[in-house]
Amino acid sequence: MRIVAPICSPDEVAALADAGADEFYCGLLPPLWRTRTDPAPLSRRGGGNLTSLAALAATARRAHDFGRTLAVAFNAQSYPTERWNELLDLIESSVAAGVDALIIADLGLLTALAERRMSVRLHLSSVAACHNRETAALAAELGAKRVILPRHITVAETHALCGQLPGIEFESFVLNDGCVFEEGSCHTLHLPTPLGGPICLDCRSFEYERVGGTALEPAEHEALRRNDAEWERWLWYTFACGFTVTETGLPNGPCGLCAIPALDVAGVCALKIAGREAPLERRRSSVALVAEVRARVRARQPTAEILEFARALRGRPERCASGYMCYYRQPTAVRRAH
Repeated sequence: MRIVAPICSPDEVAALADAGADEFYCGLLPPLWRTRTDPAPLSRRGGGNLTSLAALAATARRAHDFGRTLAVAFNAQSYPTERWNELLDLIESSVAAGVDALIIADLGLLTALAERRMSVRLHLSSVAACHNRETAALAAELGAKRVILPRHITVAETHALCGQLPGIEFESFVLNDGCVFEEGSCHTLHLPTPLGGPICLDCRSFEYERVGGTALEPAEHEALRRNDAEWERWLWYTFACGFTVTETGLPNGPCGLCAIPALDVAGVCALKIAGREAPLERRRSSVALVAEVRARVRARQPTAEILEFARALRGRPERCASGYMCYYRQPTAVRRAH
């Protein structure tokens, strides 16, 4: 399994590569698109993007110097018709700048790029919401070499997809930046800067009343209060535990470290670390966390030992025990072939 890390400067390549990253991905927001007044983002992230084709070319060269690859995301759900030619020109310029892959969500754009037969790999973004075999097979038919699975696909579902479609690469989220709902059905930017988060993470106060107008019992009020408190608690975990870190600088927040052995058995080829707006140190330590667990998987250590190690890394086992910090809350037991 390859570790896929977010990057937003060529100066970050060395630190992330040394921590264990095998691939990089980035966003691009050049001046022409930044000055537009119409809401037509190039990707799902409002921040953490490279700001010029020159910076993209420099990042690609630096990644290649370290034997790594670079993908750039053009993964908005759709693009305005009047911007289509301009978008295709920018993508062709990105390929000329040396990127190795394009991350695409819009199936129309995926088709257009495949028809142009560019010398670059096409990856289907998680924003395309590929939840089943038919969607993955369609993406492959349209030219995608890899499918990045949405956050809410379970380990069992991932295992089934990989088994049914052995000719397609699959990439799974493993760390940082959860999503309350299904990102592919969301039309706000994912975690825009500053760190106010998308509207799904806004905490609101609610008042409850019974249909028909009869009064709620005190016990019902208390049950609703507890439910609201648990919802806010879950939001806090989903929103990276308030962007806190451990005493040793390891990131808190959505995590799939315990699922890495099972994802390996399933046949997942790449582990995705989210959050390209985050400070470099947070991303570097995220890569190091994943690399620590992957090393034990590669060494064929017993799964139980790997899970115990993963859960102890941050020194806060109660957060793991809550289940709220888990990308994959379902059982992650695995059976390796001997």
